[in-house]
Amino acid sequence: MGEYRVDELARLAGTTVRNVRVYQDRQLLPAPIKRGRTAIYTDAHLSRLRLVINMLARGYAFAQIKEMLAAWQSGYTLAELLGLEETLGASWTDEQPEHLTLGQLRDMFGGELSQANIRRALELKLLERRGARFYAPSPRLVEAGRQLVELGVPLAEALELAAQLQQDVDHVAGLMVSVVRKYVLDPKGPGWLPSGDELPYYVEVLSKLKPLVNSALSAAVARSANRVIPDIIGDRLVAVLEEGRGADRL
Repeated sequence: MGEYRVDELARLAGTTVRNVRVYQDRQLLPAPIKRGRTAIYTDAHLSRLRLVINMLARGYAFAQIKEMLAAWQSGYTLAELLGLEETLGASWTDEQPEHLTLGQLRDMFGGELSQANIRRALELKLLERRGARFYAPSPRLVEAGRQLVELGVPLAEALELAAQLQQDVDHVAGLMVSVVRKYVLDPKGPGWLPSGDELPYYVEVLSKLKPLVNSALSAAVARSANRVIPDIIGDRLVAVLEEGRGADRL
């Protein structure tokens, strides 16, 4: 189970520390675990926070959310609720974030590491400032950018590619999850909640979404690469071969 301080919890949920405090004061969010003077939040808190934010976005008032959460909780055991909330709140990637210094970034990107490119990477959340260092939620994306720059692609162009890639992948992943929601989670109506006996099944469904989405996206990317790469660079390879034949004849 992940553990977070309040600022990290707010960042992962896409909200502010002030909002977290407000939701906690309104009893929409369970109290954190106290370790001395430090408040520690878990994946269950993260899931509840995301749920509250989602319900607020759909127009529910604080009082309505509190009433619905109380009614929901009364039908389940603590273990069942924690199982569901931890499944919802757990990270969907096995990738381990890394901290990078400015010197390490300069070693990776050389002269392409301008202030403008750093600002853009921060805007895209490919990097986050953590004091004197930078936090990289996805080191694989950073490394992919480094390899593109090494091949000769400008870093600014690679950053815009990352932005477009994230937008496209969000769309496709959203389509897949929407289909599961339509046919698995919503058939009994949008206001329906599973009973205690049904809850383990839906926890299992949610836990299967991660490998399912990852596997489908990886397979689709591989198929696209097999089709697109030859189409894009094939004419260039033909030109190179023709140039080579001409040289051989001379």
